[in-house]
Amino acid sequence: MIEQNTLYTSTDPFNELTHLAQENNLINPELFTKYAVKRGLRDLDGRGVLVGLTEIGEVHSYIVDENEIIPVPGRLLYRGIDIADITKGYLTDHRYGFEETTYLLLFGKLPNPRQLENFNKILSEKRKLPDDFVRDMILKAPTKDIMNSMARSVLALYSYDEDNPDDTSLSNVLKQCIHLISCFPSLAVYGYQAYAHYHQNQSLYIHTPRPELSTAENILYMLRPNRKYTELEALLLDLALILHAEHGGGNNSSFTTHLVTSSGTDTYSTIAAALGSLKGPRHGGANLKVVKMFEDMREKIKDWQDEEEICTYLTKLLNKEAFDKAGLIYGIGHAVYSISDPRAIILKEYAGKLAAAKGVEDEFEFYTRIERLAPQVISKARKMYKGVSANVDFYSGFVYSLLDLPLEMYTPIFAIARIAGWSAHRIEEIVNAGKIIRPAYKSVAQRKEYIPLSMRQ
Repeated sequence: MIEQNTLYTSTDPFNELTHLAQENNLINPELFTKYAVKRGLRDLDGRGVLVGLTEIGEVHSYIVDENEIIPVPGRLLYRGIDIADITKGYLTDHRYGFEETTYLLLFGKLPNPRQLENFNKILSEKRKLPDDFVRDMILKAPTKDIMNSMARSVLALYSYDEDNPDDTSLSNVLKQCIHLISCFPSLAVYGYQAYAHYHQNQSLYIHTPRPELSTAENILYMLRPNRKYTELEALLLDLALILHAEHGGGNNSSFTTHLVTSSGTDTYSTIAAALGSLKGPRHGGANLKVVKMFEDMREKIKDWQDEEEICTYLTKLLNKEAFDKAGLIYGIGHAVYSISDPRAIILKEYAGKLAAAKGVEDEFEFYTRIERLAPQVISKARKMYKGVSANVDFYSGFVYSLLDLPLEMYTPIFAIARIAGWSAHRIEEIVNAGKIIRPAYKSVAQRKEYIPLSMRQ
């Protein structure tokens, strides 16, 4: 008897193809347990499957005592230095710190004043895009998604590389990475300006970055029509960039950087792949979900101080009865952190200061109330193997809204920060000359005989 495919009639041929793709690609979930496959490269207790070593970033969220995992307040370290100490250091000096942090990630140590001055000069010189690049590569084909615009621009820069763009020597890769770090703000902002002009009928503003300004200042300078911003606004954006610059080698986009680099490909292809990873709503796009969830909350919750009403809404979220009906409270919980996300703690403190300066303390208090109540609601409704707390996305979207950043720029801002970490991970992979990364996949398909075309029904 000849095996027949399921009959499926439709006026749209892709409906049938979609049905076939769904039917013949579904793997029995029980097989993952049978073959001890760690889905998402995560153990059931939340620990990641060890696939590599790095000196760039460390995410610390638990200790092991007599084989028992004990959650501890989260810590994030860049090159062995606690992120809390890094941010405290430059804020105490009343200066911007993203450039210093980038130097630390790339070269493994903090710069002295002369080294930092020279590095800032290099970054300033590399911020300018090639002649006619904005007109030919960004304005002529505007897209509604700025991350796609950035990825296309990065790949286009391959053609503008006057040296050998395929040269993967350390010196050339370092030069390419620094150039991309420098011009990422322009790629993002100009991509947004093109979108706003051609898709939203807004005036077109193309402001050239100023060499004397920091990365955070230049973002606000280029993005705003009047090019004006306050010192507090720039300092808070600078802080957000630092907190998003690196998060260990295991996060999806940094692992993508290691993975693609190990194939021996060029820098532009590698960073474009990392951008594609970060774009996903489970990674860099998560803060958008937080903002949209809070927009729905503001409509549905009448009294922001009524904790019973808030808990009722949060329960509906978990029961897939509210917002996008995904069963999630966005911004609460993290794959690694349980007791606390150190980035959220730091960002929360300064978000409160900006909220006070802008006269929206009530909205900030609403966020803090949700932060406190959400874990309680989750613990009652779900069986958890570890605790949950607010992650950095919970407050980053709020900060960006206070900075009047358009929603379309939220994930690109993340990319502007994380390019520093990606570059460091690419360099680390090249220096250590590892093998091509090729994990194993076990086939669970049943053996089948080939059927001649004339005999298929």
